[in-house]
Amino acid sequence: MQYLLTFLEGMISFISPCMLPMLPVYVSYFGGGGSEKKDVLAKAVGFAAGFTLVFVLLGCFAGTVGRLLSGYKTAVNIVSGIIVIIFGLSYIGVVRIPFFKGAAASGKIDGVFSAAVFGVIYSVSLTPCVGAFLGSALMTASAAGSTAEGALLLLLYSLGLGLPFIISAVLIEELGSVFGFIKKHYNIIDPICGCMLILIGILMACGALSRVMQLLG
Repeated sequence: MQYLLTFLEGMISFISPCMLPMLPVYVSYFGGGGSEKKDVLAKAVGFAAGFTLVFVLLGCFAGTVGRLLSGYKTAVNIVSGIIVIIFGLSYIGVVRIPFFKGAAASGKIDGVFSAAVFGVIYSVSLTPCVGAFLGSALMTASAAGSTAEGALLLLLYSLGLGLPFIISAVLIEELGSVFGFIKKHYNIIDPICGCMLILIGILMACGALSRVMQLLG
């Protein structure tokens, strides 16, 4: 269940207020409407693979740090939980974290390898857009206390973020109305997402997250 939750965090990151509105811009870097869909698909996959590599490495690091601090698991859970709660409060606007702002890029992507490199570089500027839920995934990885577990959690997070991105890159025109509906209801979506993060943070701080996930699973 924890794996599913991390995957869902990636999907929710995709519809964040600064990520979703930028999707047409991202697609334009891959050739936009002037390119065949298979070409756009290949470049979108390359881009997703690029940021997945970065996020998985971050997961390995978080898991390794958690393993080194395994003797202080209670303290790690409390600190990680508090950080996730702060992320949740930031998401609903109670706490302001200036770092969580979108960033745009410029240029054109000419091939799959270039798209992958772009994904690696752009992961730095993607991070503020998806920061709250990425931070939650990293804190979960750290609390897991395992390098492999950290890598797996961030791989699932990246899949949750990357799959809708790839699908949308190919079907950007067909999904226009869906994106419009999501943008129109951010005032409802954001509080729900923020409260979800706060709940995860509370459970993590209390050391109850794994037990709850087992019960739900």
